[in-house]
Amino acid sequence: MTGPTAPERQPTSTGRGITPVDVSVGGPAAEAGQNARWGVFGLAVRYGHNLALDGVTLEVPAGIITAVVGADGSGKSTLLKALAGAVRPEAGVVRRPDRLHLGFVSTDRGVYRDLTTVENLSFAGRAYGLRDEALDEKIEATLRRIGLVGAERRLAARLSGGMRQKLAVAMALLHDPALLVLDEPTTGIDPLSRVELWELIAEIAADGTAVALATSYVDEAERATRVLVLSQGRQLASGAPEEIVAAMPGTVWTSDRWLGGRSWRRGASWRTWIDAGAVVPPGATRADADLEDALVVAELQREPAGATLGTAGTGAPRAAADPGAAPLLTVRGVGRRFGQLEALADVDLDVKPGEVVGLIGANGAGKTTLIRIALGVVRPTAGEASLFGEAPSREMRRRVGYVPQGLGLYDDLTVAENLSFVARSFGVADAPATDPEVASSRDRLVGELPLGLRRRVAFAATLSHRPELLVLDEPTSGVGALARARLWEVIRAAAEGGSGVLVTTHYMSEASQCDRLVVLMAGRAAARGTAAEIAGGLVTQEVLAEPWDRPFRALKDAGLPVALAGRRIRIPGADPTRVRAALADAGIAAELRPSPATFEEAFVLLARGGKVAG
Repeated sequence: MTGPTAPERQPTSTGRGITPVDVSVGGPAAEAGQNARWGVFGLAVRYGHNLALDGVTLEVPAGIITAVVGADGSGKSTLLKALAGAVRPEAGVVRRPDRLHLGFVSTDRGVYRDLTTVENLSFAGRAYGLRDEALDEKIEATLRRIGLVGAERRLAARLSGGMRQKLAVAMALLHDPALLVLDEPTTGIDPLSRVELWELIAEIAADGTAVALATSYVDEAERATRVLVLSQGRQLASGAPEEIVAAMPGTVWTSDRWLGGRSWRRGASWRTWIDAGAVVPPGATRADADLEDALVVAELQREPAGATLGTAGTGAPRAAADPGAAPLLTVRGVGRRFGQLEALADVDLDVKPGEVVGLIGANGAGKTTLIRIALGVVRPTAGEASLFGEAPSREMRRRVGYVPQGLGLYDDLTVAENLSFVARSFGVADAPATDPEVASSRDRLVGELPLGLRRRVAFAATLSHRPELLVLDEPTSGVGALARARLWEVIRAAAEGGSGVLVTTHYMSEASQCDRLVVLMAGRAAARGTAAEIAGGLVTQEVLAEPWDRPFRALKDAGLPVALAGRRIRIPGADPTRVRAALADAGIAAELRPSPATFEEAFVLLARGGKVAG
């Protein structure tokens, strides 16, 4: 890394007896940096000739969750590493607690897979100076807090992804840090594990810890009190989620058709950004913009004037799938055992031409096994599957397009070479890419492309032989709001062209993009229908109180499934009488407001043994 060496200054101890560490480069510390508790101010970081961060400011107050949101390559990890002291800046100010009061979880987690849960915690505790009885007591309390009681002697390699991530967070908070820095803590883990991890993070913030985390999930950014939006190393917006939405220029309009200009998919409809003073296209209805809209608009403002999203479509309303059409994929009463393990039991699934079916479930729910059975890679031990009305076979699979989570591309080949290889594998002639950005990158190595563009190349390769059925495994993982909208436009365009689509996702807000959902729980279909139908009449009790930390702790101590959205506490499916009683017992006055439950809240309730409509 180039740039001057950053001097560290040790100011007078403040607050909890913690000595702040100030790293100031390129002149004296800015006034904001001197007065703030923790954060980075005017931060610039360079790797060789690459400017990874340019003038970024992020303040991280105690007792709240601050989120950094952006796609892969936006600079999120670099910012958090600089805040944690793992990267030295070229310019700006970094203010953090000393290392004994700092917790940091990087994207590689820092968990030792060949050590047990307790051994990992013991190693972390000793590194922070904990010993003997004090360490044993802290480990025991931490295991209860993170829900890993019973897994003490299990090797970390044998933990699920969600459990391993909770262990990584536990190792970072064992010493009660004043600042906890989490780099994409929920990437790659299933929806239920994400919710459980967020409950833990909210509890940590409620105890007064300053929490800074990175995420590519917009719905997670909406849960934070403060948000910083990054794109290509520069900040696009910052503030509370509602402040970012309010500051969005222009307006967002919705329609059942593409209206031209800067439009993008949202479910079965289109949304269009109209800048201030521009003419509103006929047939559009004003939409209540949300954070996802604001992030898309922020990225659109950085694009050349006149740019449109993806393939744009025909301008005609989307035709509904024909309910009488024969299914392209059929699964009936399928079960599968691996020894004594029942991976699937009595599962039904159909995918018809022109529809997008979402397959939702926690890790281990049976999604991958079901897909392998549907494609004929694994044989069921009960029931049957068919592709295009016949038993799955190599010949039938030639009519299927599959995008795995790993994308299946060759990093050391160019875009054109990857597209040509896939086309010839299916016995079709090379054809020019219809995606303009993919076409303009045909001579670049795939390994050099940003993740969003790599995913679009994978889609282009998969569509090259015009498959009748698309199977997509986590197709938008790790990309930003605009790239996600573009990928969903490609998915929808394929469905409009008559293809059936089966998609798995851990991104709960994408449930609304699907025509139907099948929710798998422990190998069984627990619910099916649209996202709205599955959530049904489920009501969430929303608690409004300032400060939020005392009611949060009181409700959690009462055994209620509390979640945090900014400074609002949400309790899906809870009896309001029980909520009021828990608050009254703690002597807390708060406003209680019923609110429709989100699909994610309904999913979590199902996963925990509750019932919802659908």
